[in-house]
Amino acid sequence: MKFTTQEEYGLRCLIQIAKHQSEGGLTIPQISDSEGLSESNTAKLLRILRLGGIIESSRGQEGGYRLAKPADQINVSEVLNVLGGKLFEDDFCDKHSGFEKTCLHNSGCSVRSLWQTVQQAVDQILSNVTLNDLLGTDKTFHHQVSIPILQAVSGD
Repeated sequence: MKFTTQEEYGLRCLIQIAKHQSEGGLTIPQISDSEGLSESNTAKLLRILRLGGIIESSRGQEGGYRLAKPADQINVSEVLNVLGGKLFEDDFCDKHSGFEKTCLHNSGCSVRSLWQTVQQAVDQILSNVTLNDLLGTDKTFHHQVSIPILQAVSGD
């Protein structure tokens, strides 16, 4: 399973905006420079995030991009769904039916069950991680987030 560059770069742009939230927002050139992305790619990602309701923009000299709500209220699952969707969606079998209209394994499919289970596990983990959790370092993330996530997944 791979995450797309759109999901990775979009999340990184969003982290930059969250880190500078108190400063009144960031412009496309500022975000582009801080992440090493082209301005056109950054603009595309920010448009997707804005249309998805994750960020807001304002024009003018004081304009820029800001979070639409506090970082601790934006979960990573929500962000990745806006940027790229889920690994397994309800119409998965329709898209993977080969030459047929419907999948030949439509009933009792173990492959579909596998992808549903993987999606549920991913959703459970990502819905427990907020943008705020990603603002620290690698070390603080593991300390603050890893144990509660493992407990959530194991049901403890």
